Amino acid sequence: AYSREGAMMDNRFATALVIACVLSLISTIYMAASIGTDFWYEYHTLSPAENVSEAGRTIWEEFVSEEADEKTYTDALFRCNGTVGLWRRCITVPKNSHWYSPPETDMTTNCISFSLSDQFMEKYIEPGNHNSGTDLNRTYLWRLQFLLPFVSLGLMCFGALIGLCACACRSLYPAIATGVLHFLAGLCTLGLVGCYVAGIELLHQKLPLPDDVRGEFGWSFCLACVSAPLQFMAAALFIWAARTNRKEFTLLKAYRVA
Repeated sequence: AYSREGAMMDNRFATALVIACVLSLISTIYMAASIGTDFWYEYHTLSPAENVSEAGRTIWEEFVSEEADEKTYTDALFRCNGTVGLWRRCITVPKNSHWYSPPETDMTTNCISFSLSDQFMEKYIEPGNHNSGTDLNRTYLWRLQFLLPFVSLGLMCFGALIGLCACACRSLYPAIATGVLHFLAGLCTLGLVGCYVAGIELLHQKLPLPDDVRGEFGWSFCLACVSAPLQFMAAALFIWAARTNRKEFTLLKAYRVA
């Protein structure tokens, strides 16, 4: 009777581990997709074609310039249906913007990547004004939102390696470490989301949205938001399965000795 109950317990642990692995895989895919896409925040302009038809080439040249400061590219994002990711910023401009051509409705999206130096560049109290002093809050929020997703992915990958070692050793106990690492990864993802929201709000306090521009968080941001609870659920299942299995194993040994 006890061995039958033990077999049922083993099946329960196996099911929990399978579910935890699936949740971990989904959260990893979501996190990687959110890092690699450019739709963390989106700006919607009511009439982008009219706004940029006369000066589209100038806006694009300023947008891609190495000397473009935060105010320059943010203004372009406002005017040109821009989107911002963790690594790139994009605007929508006419394919051919010449002074002698009529306004176009045929638009194309062009993107430029943030360089590594851009990611660690200081933010200023007045965006675009280098003499206004460093805004420490926005500076460190920007740096954290760049670093935290990679820390989160690294923790999950390291947890997966420990899980593989646990399978090779035929022991569930190392799964506790996998669960702890997933929990820490979830905290990093949650911190990333919080830093990004705070950074956007502080930026818009410095550079308010024009009346004809609407801003909203995009689907890349939503993927990160979904990834965090998946990591926490996977962590809970890993830790529960490992601790409960060890407790049952201890009871089984005591029963056999008795």
